[in-house]
Amino acid sequence: MLGVPESAVRVILHSNGGGFGGKEDLTVQGHAALAAWHVGKPVKVKLSRAESLAMHPKRHPIWMDYSIGCDAQGKFTFCKVRFVGDSGAYASVGMKVLERSAGHATGAYTFPVADVEAIAVYTNNIPCGAMRGFGVNQAAFGLENLIDDLCEQGGFDRWQIRWDNALTPGAMTSTGQVLEGGVGIRATLEAVKDEFYRTQYAGLACGLKNTGAGNGHTDQSTARITVVSPNEVLIDQGWTEMGQGVNTISIQVVCEETGLPPEIMRVRTDTAADTVSGMTTASRATSLVGHALIDAGRKLKADLDNHSLAELAGRSYDGGWACDWTTKPGADVEKIVTHYSYSYASQVVALDDDGNIVKITAAHDAGRVFNPTLFEGQLEGSLHMGLGYAISEELDMEGGYLKSNMLRKCGILRAKEMPEMEIIGVEVADPNGPYGAKGVGEIGLVPTAGAVANALFRFDGVRRHKLPMRLEKKRKSGKK
Repeated sequence: MLGVPESAVRVILHSNGGGFGGKEDLTVQGHAALAAWHVGKPVKVKLSRAESLAMHPKRHPIWMDYSIGCDAQGKFTFCKVRFVGDSGAYASVGMKVLERSAGHATGAYTFPVADVEAIAVYTNNIPCGAMRGFGVNQAAFGLENLIDDLCEQGGFDRWQIRWDNALTPGAMTSTGQVLEGGVGIRATLEAVKDEFYRTQYAGLACGLKNTGAGNGHTDQSTARITVVSPNEVLIDQGWTEMGQGVNTISIQVVCEETGLPPEIMRVRTDTAADTVSGMTTASRATSLVGHALIDAGRKLKADLDNHSLAELAGRSYDGGWACDWTTKPGADVEKIVTHYSYSYASQVVALDDDGNIVKITAAHDAGRVFNPTLFEGQLEGSLHMGLGYAISEELDMEGGYLKSNMLRKCGILRAKEMPEMEIIGVEVADPNGPYGAKGVGEIGLVPTAGAVANALFRFDGVRRHKLPMRLEKKRKSGKK
C-alpha cells in the first residue's frame, strides 16, 4: 500500500479484546498507515458502531441440502450434502469457510460413503468471512438434526447411535483422511452420558473442528527467549493476544521447560523480533507457539544446567516448529492429511417443563488442558456465542443494507439470559500437539445449535431447519 519494503514496517501488538475471526480482514489498518504516512504524525482511525457493523465480515448464511442414511442396526451408510454460502459483496475468506463446511460435513462420525459439494457465492449483502467456527457450526446444525431424525424414524437410541458411529483411530473423515490418534469424541460422549439420560427434555449433539490451517498450507511458528537480566526473561512470539490467553500459555510453557518463575517473564509481540507465526487463525496458537517455546525452552534449560541466570544475561534462544505435511484438496497423493489435529466435543442442552433452556453440559477434548481457568473461560464464551447463534442473533438486511445499526437489535444474549453451564475437560492426547494439546477456540460452539434444536424437538415435536430458532409454546410431546 505504501510502496515500502516489509522490513521497513514495524508492528507492535497491543492486546485488544476478542477476535472471533474478525482480525483476519483488514479495515482500519490501511487507512491509519496511509494517513500517518502522508501527515507525518501518529494517526488513530475510529469506526462508529454503524460503520463497524457495515464493514466487518459476518458469519456465512449457508443453505444446506442434507441427506444421510443408516442400516437396520443404526450404522451410518452415506452422507450427501450441498452447501451454498452467501459470501456477500467481497471474497474475504469465503472459499475457505465453505471448504471447512465440506471438510467437516460428516462431523465426528464415520460414513463409508460421502458426496459433498460446497459453493461460496457473491451477493449484494454485507461481506461474510471468518467467524468463530468457520463454516463448521452450520454443517453440524444440519447433520445433528438429521441424526436425531434417523433415531425418530428408526427407533434408535440417540446417545448410542452417536457412540456406535463415532470416529475412532483408523477411521476416515469426509475428506479421506485416516485418523491416527488423539480421537476423543467417544470420551466426550461418555462424559455427558449420565446428564443426557437423566434429563427429560435433552438435546444431544457432537462436533469436531480442525486445529491448524491445513489443506496443504504450512503451519509454522517461531519464538525467542531472551535473558535480559537475572530478574527479566523476555519471550518474543508472533501470536495475537486477543483474550484467548496465548500469552499466559507462553509463560506456562517456558516455566515448564526451564523451571524459572513466571514473575520474571514478559511476553512481547513485535515484528522487529522476526518471530513469524503466520495467520492468527484456525485455533492453532496453543499448538504452534507451544511447540516453538518448548524447542527454545529446552535450549535455555541446557545452559541453565551449567550457568546461573545472571551469567546468561544477553543470550537469546530461538525455537520453532512447522507442519508441512498436510495435503491440498484434490491432490493426487497416497496419504491424505487434511489437518494435523482435531478437537472433539459433545454437548447436552436441557429444557425445563416450560421449554426454557436451563442448562448446557459441554464436554470438550482439548488434548491437554494447560490452564483450567482459561479453558473454562473459552468454553463459557463459546457457549454464549453458540446459544445466541441458535436462538436469538440475527442481522436483518434489505437490499444489501442493514435494517438497523443498533448492536442491541442483533439479538446478542445478555448475561442474565444465560443458563447454567457445566464445563467438562476431556484429555485425549494428540500425537502432534505440545504435551498432547489441541485447540478449543472454535470447537466450543460447533455442537450448540444442533443440541438446542434436538432439545426443542423433544419438547414440542417440531423439527427446526432455520436459525435462529424460535420456540413456540405447544403441547409437550412427552418424547424421550
